[in-house]
Amino acid sequence: MSKILIAYYSRAGENYFGGSMKFVDKGNTEYAAEIIARLTGGELFKIEQKTPYSDNYNECIKQAKSDQKNNLRPELVKYPDSIAEYDTIYLGYPNYWGTLPMAVFTFLERYDFSGKVIRPFCTHEGSGLGGSIGDICAAAPNAAVERGIAIRGSDAPGSEKALKQWI
Repeated sequence: MSKILIAYYSRAGENYFGGSMKFVDKGNTEYAAEIIARLTGGELFKIEQKTPYSDNYNECIKQAKSDQKNNLRPELVKYPDSIAEYDTIYLGYPNYWGTLPMAVFTFLERYDFSGKVIRPFCTHEGSGLGGSIGDICAAAPNAAVERGIAIRGSDAPGSEKALKQWI
């Protein structure tokens, strides 16, 4: 029996939903991660920056774009001691300008994913997976990166059927 980790980055606060702003207590990717955990029995691990982005959407965008432009690797609040016990890692993130949030790069570059399967899932409001699969392959070159799924963020709370089919 394989052991599963669901590692995900998600942001609450003011978020963009198909043309308008809305304040949320839970980020879209977190909804999807919780559904995957329920369907697979996997363990959840939230990727959190020590210095989080602003709850204000426009300020968050400025901060995240600056981190991406400068190729920063934000320090995380915590890290799994090891990923050795896991065979499959579901990796969740919102699509930030066609790729992963920089904190997800921090997570990926910390570990050796040799012999691991990574199953990416992202939330977005129209841009799908973008170039994130190639970026995951580059950051975790020894992993087997499988086909990912892109979930419209505003649909994430009700995405169980799509996630179940993908799993």
